[in-house]
Amino acid sequence: MGPATILVVDDQPVNVQILRKRLERENLAVIAAHSGEAAIAAVRDHRPDLILLDVVMPELDGIEVCRRLQSVEENRSTPIIFITARDSKEGKIEGLGVGAIDYITRPIDLDETTARVLSHLRFATINRQLVELQHRLAESRRVATIGAVTQGIAHNLNNLLGIVIGYLDLIQAQPDDKESVRRNADQVEHAVQRIVAIIKQLSSLAVSTQFPTSRRAFGPLVEGAIARFRADYPSSAIIDWEDTMPGLVIDTHVEVFEDALTKIMMNALEAYDGLPDIPRTIRIRATRLNDTAKPRIVLRIEDQGRGIHPEIRDQMFEPFVSSKQTVGVGMGLTVARHALRSLRGDVVLFDRDGGGTVAEIHHPIEPLPSAV
Repeated sequence: MGPATILVVDDQPVNVQILRKRLERENLAVIAAHSGEAAIAAVRDHRPDLILLDVVMPELDGIEVCRRLQSVEENRSTPIIFITARDSKEGKIEGLGVGAIDYITRPIDLDETTARVLSHLRFATINRQLVELQHRLAESRRVATIGAVTQGIAHNLNNLLGIVIGYLDLIQAQPDDKESVRRNADQVEHAVQRIVAIIKQLSSLAVSTQFPTSRRAFGPLVEGAIARFRADYPSSAIIDWEDTMPGLVIDTHVEVFEDALTKIMMNALEAYDGLPDIPRTIRIRATRLNDTAKPRIVLRIEDQGRGIHPEIRDQMFEPFVSSKQTVGVGMGLTVARHALRSLRGDVVLFDRDGGGTVAEIHHPIEPLPSAV
């Protein structure tokens, strides 16, 4: 990497020459412009690392040059230091307001100017490195997520297809045993339905859709999700639900909301697996939060099960992450969060005092923007 490039802008050539000689002693490359228009052209052609810009120039002054440069996105990360004879507070505020990062007043102290230039170059380098690091981390996470999804798909589908093939082999081995054929066919059907469910869930994650919404009473909305949960997952779960805010209406998509809540309730139910014979209670309560600019409803779903496994605490919402060893699981929370975020909401999980887990669904109360 070559030396940093400094653009010195001043309508007086002698001032440029003085700065050039001093900065070149620090192994900095210096280019010059003697007018505002020439400065804008130099930035476009040379992409300097820092600009020393005289404020008082004929025709196009430094303030306007800075304003025009800052109007272009790719110029905004280039530090601009104003050089001026004006030492007023108002003048400095005006310059800083249009995007300058520092001020140097005349008569110029060359050592101080050089020190400031080097300091701001270091800051700019650090900032650039931080931006690059953020991009790399984002890309690494994207690649890691794609890898996890791909690996999860392959693992789950291969296992499920293995189950299908295994039961088909049993059917072929005992074709005359009608009862055995029926049992094995039921297992094949169950595995195929799991495959279909995985594909459906992945399809829902692959798109970012703004769903059409309608005004719905919140209490009956939750009760509809509970009824759906009982129909989809017959169990001995005790659902402790109380509508403490009758009459509350929200703007939502019924199918998306119910599906997300159902998946979270299923996660709560599975938290009891492997525990002694205790009541499988799922407690659901809602509160309204008005302490922000965007009022929201918080639906709290509590269980008293095994709690959040330490090994998956930081990846709970990643695809195919689960503490269960069952084939074809680990997508419920991923899909639920994706669905709720499409409604401008979210879901968070944390430990429950006394054991178990709390899931909170956050959903805006005010109407959502209309779908385009």
